Amino acid sequence: MPLYNKLKEYRAKKSLNQQQLGGLVGTSRQTISMIERGDYSPSVTLAIKIAKVFDTAVEDIFNYEEEK
Repeated sequence: MPLYNKLKEYRAKKSLNQQQLGGLVGTSRQTISMIERGDYSPSVTLAIKIAKVFDTAVEDIFNYEEEK
């Protein structure tokens, strides 16, 4: 179940590093890094917190595509 994301792009636009974003949403820099690499899918709660930081919809950052 591939969950694609634009987290790195959104983070760069707001000039936040992984540590800063992690602090804003209550998680670690390592978790943010794993999400950006696609190695970890965030919980719904974490995805919502991330979207709120960027004042956008969850769907703007995270995108699910079914495998064919």
